[in-house]
Amino acid sequence: MAILSSLRRRSAAVSVAAVAGATAVGVCLAVSSASAGTLSGSLYRDPSSAVVRWVAANPGDSRTAVIRDKIASQPQARWFANFNPSTVQSEVSGFIGAANAAQQIPVLAVYEITNRDCGGASAGGAPDLNQYQTWVSNFARGLGNQTVIIILETDSLALLTCLSTGEINARNQAISTATQTIKSGNPNAKVYLDGGHSTWNSAGETANRLRAAGVQYADGFFTNVSNYNSTSNEANFGRSVISALNGMGISGKRQVIDTSRNGGASGDWCGDDNTDRRIGQYPTTNTGDSNIDAYLWVKPPGEADGCRFTAGSFQPELAFSLANGAPNPPTTAPPTT
Repeated sequence: MAILSSLRRRSAAVSVAAVAGATAVGVCLAVSSASAGTLSGSLYRDPSSAVVRWVAANPGDSRTAVIRDKIASQPQARWFANFNPSTVQSEVSGFIGAANAAQQIPVLAVYEITNRDCGGASAGGAPDLNQYQTWVSNFARGLGNQTVIIILETDSLALLTCLSTGEINARNQAISTATQTIKSGNPNAKVYLDGGHSTWNSAGETANRLRAAGVQYADGFFTNVSNYNSTSNEANFGRSVISALNGMGISGKRQVIDTSRNGGASGDWCGDDNTDRRIGQYPTTNTGDSNIDAYLWVKPPGEADGCRFTAGSFQPELAFSLANGAPNPPTTAPPTT
């Protein structure tokens, strides 16, 4: 595993698509009706996610109730991180179909760019950018025509230290093309590009990178994925990025923030051993901020970063540590599936 820089401090959960057929978790879902950004509606909770399956398989564990009520009950992103061009369309279509049946908005994290993570704990991706575009085209064919949220390639723009100038230019073109491919496949897809986070690159530099990668074709950018920075700091950073984009003639872009683990301490990113982390704002499109489309749980709480445990593996002790002592979620009707 590569040494993590003092700026980076994040690694995405490389989660394969979860198997179906898990027992339902009869607890509260976060549902939103009002909004301030460009999104409205409730987010999709996957009944076959790793945490839901763990809860169903461990009813007698002393940690189960807390993990069930505060994490398994909540909508979280499904990561598409395996290079599987022949099957990705059907996997996406199945996930989208389940969300549509629930009349909820699914969140899909695309994590397949060539040379992702600069060879770190979540290294991998498509063998080359031509094959990446084939994979993206197949991915887009499964998206249907309802509203979906796409988190497109975490770290792809904030983490460029391992790439040459030519490779950076090629990556930018690949991200721009992928954005347009997804929007063409589903015009109702809300696509967000990598904005890093508030303690990484400056707002001006982030805006420059977003522009180079075709943010004009996207709906905006995401920040704080798999990180711990406070929502207020991320929102302030996002406003600065939006202002910089406006100054470049790129207007109307919005931010989404990963709040899955930012309710406690920040700093010391590689924190599989930390006990001062907490889940943050529960997922919602009701942000009350016209610059922010949603607070999302992009990184599923309890999935490891690759420091102490394998990246992307669900670890109940991590989930319990994040949830124990955190506020209870908003109360709504329990899920039926």
